[in-house]
Amino acid sequence: MRNACLALMVCSTLFVSGAVQAQQADEPPSFDRPGIGLGTGIVPRGALALELGLPSHERDRDADGLRTEQLSGEVTLRTGLFERWELQFSGSPWQRQRSRLSGMASTRAQGGGDAQLALKWAPPTGSETDRWALLGSATVARGDAAFSEGRQYALAGSYEHDFSDQWTGALYASHSRGDGERSTVWSPSVSLALTPRLSAFVEAGVTKEHGEPRETVAGGGVTWMWTDRVQLDASFDAGLDAHSPDLQAGLGISAYFD
Repeated sequence: MRNACLALMVCSTLFVSGAVQAQQADEPPSFDRPGIGLGTGIVPRGALALELGLPSHERDRDADGLRTEQLSGEVTLRTGLFERWELQFSGSPWQRQRSRLSGMASTRAQGGGDAQLALKWAPPTGSETDRWALLGSATVARGDAAFSEGRQYALAGSYEHDFSDQWTGALYASHSRGDGERSTVWSPSVSLALTPRLSAFVEAGVTKEHGEPRETVAGGGVTWMWTDRVQLDASFDAGLDAHSPDLQAGLGISAYFD
């Protein structure tokens, strides 16, 4: 499984390189990166969207002083099945973690994460300013032990409303179950189109796992359409309470093929 994920990452990188030189699309595609929430756009049938985290970084220090830092390389492939439906495959073929407790030597772990298969549906709304989408997913627990969360099933939804040509608000929610655990995530966000190619957003996120304290984060990011087919992004979220990760940040690149 790990070798297959590494091969996927290599192929993905080659796809992105080719996309930079590809003929421009009529309209910029809608990508799901970055941020906590889920985009409402659907990749057309026969087309492909590739989204890469290059990489994502998480840093946290718990109440006992244990400091943990983790880097993750993320890959998501999206392809249209038919009108308003798309199939997604995602995973983290490369992850590296370092943990250190004050006065003790640090420990390191490296390996691949779990893989996820998902189906996305964006029904018609009859409105030019309102959009929503649902995403059902199943996580296959094939990652290395240090980076696996076990088999998980989740249902997520996102609603977007255009307040104007520049301002858009969104509300995202998801619920997941698996391996005797369950968690719920809520995330409101607001985005602003600064130019035809550059956008910025702010977001907040609340996660509640069964039997665990609530986690709350807030942050934002930017997206830039490098070409009509390639998007670059940067984002971060900071923890707002003692139980949340201190910092989550990442860079990414997404490409569209038809």
